[in-house]
Amino acid sequence: MGIISFIKEAGEKLFGAAAAPAQAAESAAAPAANLAELNQKAGDAIAAYIRSQGLDADNLGVTYDGVSHTVTVTGNAVDQATKEKILVAAGNVQNVDKVDDQMSVTNPAPEAQHHTVVSGDNLWKIAEKYYGSGAKNDVIFQANTPMLKSPDKIYPGQVLVIPSLQ
Repeated sequence: MGIISFIKEAGEKLFGAAAAPAQAAESAAAPAANLAELNQKAGDAIAAYIRSQGLDADNLGVTYDGVSHTVTVTGNAVDQATKEKILVAAGNVQNVDKVDDQMSVTNPAPEAQHHTVVSGDNLWKIAEKYYGSGAKNDVIFQANTPMLKSPDKIYPGQVLVIPSLQ
């Protein structure tokens, strides 16, 4: 549990430019009811995105606060890997700066580390950094599927789960 930081300019574009919750939150003219509605729509869109990745948890709840650019995720995941994938999926959305992890896990395991991709990174280099061997890059790829469709398709600002080797 805790806060995970992301880069709000990077990630999946779930909100159209005209409906970007960040723009609405920063507009002093936006009435509170309108802001609440936009935050609700953003939270629903992020929850739908998580589910579209084949991820779910019992009583999954996703809320978005456009003022702080924070997603809060609640619910009970079946295992630590599913929880981490849900949190990373929620955070790797454009206009999300932080994810507040309020989830529990039925079958807990050691928490993974997170790595923010920088220009020039690839999974081989990241595996060398965390595991001492680039040949273990598939561990990172598998920990980040289905969000990663190909091991060659990572981008700067994306946050990846780096599981511990057991």
